[in-house]
Amino acid sequence: MSSAVEIESWPLAATPQDYVLGHVRAVLPDRVTDDSRIVVRAGRIEAVEDHPAGSSCDLDGGGLLCIPGLIDVHSDALERERAPRPSAVLPWDFALLSLEGKLTAAAVTTVFHGAAFQHKTSRGTQRTVGSAMELCETVRARGTGPVDHRMLYRLDVRSDEGAVALHSELTTVDDGVLVSHEDHTPGIGQYADRRQMERYLVGADGMTPEEAELHVTGMIAERGALLDVREANLAWLGDLARSGRIRLLGHDPESVEEIAALCTRGGAVAEFPTTMAAALAAREHGLPVVAGAPNVLRGRSHSGNVSARELASRGLVTALASDYLPSGLLAAVFGLVAEIGLPAAIGLVTSGPAVVAGIADRGRLEPGLRADLALVAPGQRWPSVRAVLSGGAA
Repeated sequence: MSSAVEIESWPLAATPQDYVLGHVRAVLPDRVTDDSRIVVRAGRIEAVEDHPAGSSCDLDGGGLLCIPGLIDVHSDALERERAPRPSAVLPWDFALLSLEGKLTAAAVTTVFHGAAFQHKTSRGTQRTVGSAMELCETVRARGTGPVDHRMLYRLDVRSDEGAVALHSELTTVDDGVLVSHEDHTPGIGQYADRRQMERYLVGADGMTPEEAELHVTGMIAERGALLDVREANLAWLGDLARSGRIRLLGHDPESVEEIAALCTRGGAVAEFPTTMAAALAAREHGLPVVAGAPNVLRGRSHSGNVSARELASRGLVTALASDYLPSGLLAAVFGLVAEIGLPAAIGLVTSGPAVVAGIADRGRLEPGLRADLALVAPGQRWPSVRAVLSGGAA
């Protein structure tokens, strides 16, 4: 562009597809620049270069950090947005638009919404096969916008009904979609200590401690009778993974043996390993590892499992996911800067998630990639997002 244009002259309906963003500190994979400009053409990054003294730009970044738009590979926030209270269930499409505003405020420009295909729900939750199908349809109907909405299909491997519905859903989508298999039976995985689930049911579902204990005992007995369903579901998911139809994530692996089985099954990602041993095994097998940003932010797991901060500090985490708190992504990575440096920390929510999801057109400030950009002020304690520029049509 030959002359500077005031930000007020930009049409509010969409981020311009051609512009020059100047005077930013660009966070690159290996360093942070002092004063850069980013040239965007047709919604793609054309150049990241030093900002020549005296040259004009369309938007002056004022020395703010410029990072790629965040990629969230596991978000359950849409479920929560739809049902902020157990008895207050909102329309799905309204919930998606409401959440979109929160995602943008958190600098998230690509999000994978978790759709839980399971046949049973606890008191106070809304996870059923029907609600999973409704969530999928809502995301498909959204179309283009400031956030690229995608799906993470989650299968409870002990749910026959969930498997039938997911199998049908996968016939309608392109190859390479993300599918996570999980087993939340008390006594294994996330709830290796059944008392953690009992405490969750007391706090989240309003059960008494006695009710929670009885409920968990019943779950263990009921789900123990479904081992054949589990094995059948793992088998067909493995077939799909090995054929390239899906990108398979193993949810809550807890042991070296589980990681080895995931690899044999064609699994591509270890999602939320619950122990140090599982995370180390995943790294040895070359699997990307996803950990929870809220775990890092809090300094510990809410379920008593391994600390994601410790995993990240040891270089065992490829990507952080919001899980249930989109605003926690940036806060978590800025809390890791002192230990791993700013470029590596930002990579946990940008380039790392792109690797996890198998998408190569975003996540780094490099020529040719999608111009999803965020301007961030580090702040005294917590970072703040000042602007988000989407490379997609708004």
